[in-house]
Order: sequence, then C-alpha cells, then structure tokens
Amino acid sequence: MNIKEKSLAVLSLYKELEAEATKYASEGGLSCLSGCGFCCANPKIPATILEFLPLAFELYEKGAAEASLRIIESNPESNCILYRTQDPEGKSGYCSGYAYRGMICRLFGASARRSKSGSKELITCKILKSEKQAEYLKVSEQINQSLEVPMATAYYSYLRDIDASLCEERTVNEAIRLALELVLRYKFYEEGELAAD
Repeated sequence: MNIKEKSLAVLSLYKELEAEATKYASEGGLSCLSGCGFCCANPKIPATILEFLPLAFELYEKGAAEASLRIIESNPESNCILYRTQDPEGKSGYCSGYAYRGMICRLFGASARRSKSGSKELITCKILKSEKQAEYLKVSEQINQSLEVPMATAYYSYLRDIDASLCEERTVNEAIRLALELVLRYKFYEEGELAAD
C-alpha cells in the first residue's frame, strides 16, 4: 500500500468507528460537554503519524500543508494546530478540522478499555466524570452489561494492521508534522513522475 492508500484505509476505519460511536452515544446518552476543549488544550496528548495522514492529505489539497508545517515548527510545544480556543485559559474551544481529527480524538470520551479485573471502563476525562456523574456511572454499568461501546485497543490494533511502522506514539503536533512531511514528499515524487510521463 502506498501512503495515499493507507490514508484511505484510515478513513475507512474512521467511518466504521463513527458508526459504532454514534450508536453507543445515542443509546448511552453520555457525551462530552459542548464547547469543552480541556483535552485539546493539552499539548502532550499521544497520537500516531498514521491517524493524521487523512488530515495531511486534506491540508495538501487545500494548499495549506506547508503553512501548517511552518506553524508547528515555529511552536512545537503548543496545543494541536486544529484547536481554536475561545477563552484565555484555552479550556473551551473547537476543532477546526473535525472531519479529519485523529483516532485519539475520536476515541476519547467515546470508547472503553479493559481494566485489570477484565471489566470495561470508559476512557474519559475527570470533567465529564464530575459534571455528568450520574450519566457516567449509569453508562459505566451499562457497558458491562449489554451496551456496546467501541473498544480502543481494537481500533488501535486495526490501525497497526494498516501500517505498524507509522503507529509509534508522539505528541499530536509532532504526529501531524511528520504526516505532513510524508504527504509532501509523496506528492513531490508523484508529481515528478507525472511530469516525466
């Protein structure tokens, strides 16, 4: 698979996850607080290059890949370049590239993992646990009975099946930067081959 085919495979995986997460959210009734950007304001969130290939291709198609790369390189320790804050502390805001957000963004607050005892536990933040405590406790119980929930480990396994070499964890901006570099290199050679024909 070339890099474009890998990106399309990731988009296909995202479509499958979106269907499962939507069903879980509608049946469970637990979702992130509207406008909350608490997790997006953390520049240390782990991500992989592979999960941001679709974003890199989208930025390239819009003519924004090189500018995005410069933004990351000028301030590598900042929040995710897609996050737009709406308050001075950066705790509320929105994603400017929601359709192309990474796997971590899709799973956090909408998936579970297995605890040491083998039960399912939601992967979510302390804000959601305290602000929607009753809903959180109810859904935590339901996912261990009959409510289907996306399992984060399964989706990361599917991602590794596409290309394990691109699944090493990095910070979000570092993963985006490397995805952009891969796409720019791929497009440079692809366009060079087309010109030679």
